[in-house]
Amino acid sequence: MAGRFRTASPRIFGSVFHGTDEDGSDLDLLVDVLPGETLFDMGGMYAELESLRGVHVDLLTPGDLSSKFRAQVLVEAQAV
Repeated sequence: MAGRFRTASPRIFGSVFHGTDEDGSDLDLLVDVLPGETLFDMGGMYAELESLRGVHVDLLTPGDLSSKFRAQVLVEAQAV
């Protein structure tokens, strides 16, 4: 799916990764963008993931992460 939306290296992080998620928890996904990626690609991937998973999805790129926890997320994030 990631390649179809001009993204690469999908990785999971956050409460689902740590096993602390509960009913209603969102799914935190980190992706790298490929050349030519647009907001339509990210929006399309976001909509498809939410539809498939049935939960809210936070779809982020490394640049979207706060500098306070970016390094930690980049080390911990697990490829899916």
